Amino acid sequence: MSCLAVDRNTAADEHAVRVLRHFGPDPANWVRPSEADHDVVVVGAGQSGLGIGFALRRAGIGRVSVIDAAPPGQTGVWTTTARMASLRTPKNWPEPEFGFPELSFQAWYELTHGERAYQDLTRIPRLDWARYIDWIERHIGVPVRHHTRLTGIRPVTDRLELSLAIRHSDGTETTVAETARKLVLANGVEGTGGPYLPPELDGLPQRLLAHTGHHIDFTALVGKTIGVLGAAASAMDAAGTALEAGAREVHLFTRRPDLLIQKEAASPFADAGARDNYHRRGDAARWRDRVLASRRGRSAPLESVIRAAAFPGLRVHLSAPWLSARAEGDGVRVEAADGSHRFDFVIAGTGYRYDPATREELRGIAGEIALWADRHQPPADLHDEALARTPYLSDGFHLVEKTPGTAPWISRIHVFSAAAHLSFGYPIGDVQSLAPGIPRLVDALGRDLFFEDQRSPAAPAPAQKPESLRDHYAHAIWSPEPSGH
Repeated sequence: MSCLAVDRNTAADEHAVRVLRHFGPDPANWVRPSEADHDVVVVGAGQSGLGIGFALRRAGIGRVSVIDAAPPGQTGVWTTTARMASLRTPKNWPEPEFGFPELSFQAWYELTHGERAYQDLTRIPRLDWARYIDWIERHIGVPVRHHTRLTGIRPVTDRLELSLAIRHSDGTETTVAETARKLVLANGVEGTGGPYLPPELDGLPQRLLAHTGHHIDFTALVGKTIGVLGAAASAMDAAGTALEAGAREVHLFTRRPDLLIQKEAASPFADAGARDNYHRRGDAARWRDRVLASRRGRSAPLESVIRAAAFPGLRVHLSAPWLSARAEGDGVRVEAADGSHRFDFVIAGTGYRYDPATREELRGIAGEIALWADRHQPPADLHDEALARTPYLSDGFHLVEKTPGTAPWISRIHVFSAAAHLSFGYPIGDVQSLAPGIPRLVDALGRDLFFEDQRSPAAPAPAQKPESLRDHYAHAIWSPEPSGH
């Protein structure tokens, strides 16, 4: 690293210290003491988790713990499974700066690269965004417990008991139990489920298959022929990354007669009115909107298409869904609508599903969680099994009990991740969701904690003799002159 880069990084660090000093001390923690280890536990220390942790502190909710399974510097997807060159959102959209432009990406980038460099940016480079999030974590004072993974949840009277697996430097793990009054799942695109592999891929060994949401060793694909199922953003980015790494050919398959290409990173929720009130629409309207959006398909950004198409080894198969895939020797035989193909390795860009029963930490309580299938029965022409298995959320991002009155504790769990997209309409956890979503979430957490405290008798204050302040002003007490003078 050059001396200039070191000086600029130092200037950025000094800037953050100066800005945060002007915030003053955090408000006093107003939440009543309880037997729980934490008032709130936030799972995930990416852009959402850090923003939530900071906002809770500034709201006077002090006993907060943020956990993340990743090591420092690798939270979120930006250095792992995200493979785009640049973020898909405009560079000036609100970020996890908590309403303070002095902590924005623009402020950090201009300090580290110069004002002209920011002006010249069209989109935010992905790895620069990762460095910015790391800068935020180092300075905003939200302590993150890295190498810590949530593995189970169960209700205990007025709180939740959480099973946490802690990974140590020697590679071993220990499991501890801690309690929290509130739990926030801010675990990004995986949400309440995880990567979806369609049945056509059943039986393929892991050595021959990966989902775009998994770690992929692209250096092992040099000189090989790769099949990619799917043509949305993550699939196209995986194709471009494989070709850049030295793959001989990448065959990308879509069931559609053409690629859906997104020229600009626009959003139907750029209108704050539509975004902020989407969750207030009726269930039927929200369901129809999401089903039709799913059927239209996801677009691949133009930049991602150009990136992959720059290589002569890209092959795009249109109107070519896969019918089956099986291991054949040291490769994969794929039967597609346009014929039979053999690949050395296959990558599934087939999206995510959000069924809580498929996720380790939620499996034990999944039967108590209301899904959209439990709250809305659409007409047959709007049936969608995957969406039906998505959690149904309240306006404060709470989970809702499947059978009213049987598991009221389920509302102690809030979902601030991609699994909230059906209830809220826009991608919760993405950059565009932070400015409107985090204040609503923190308001709901504070509301619930406050009114729960009001329903519980306060601990009696220790008896103290009232302090007399009269000595400070006794000499100044006025009395009328005696009569006759």
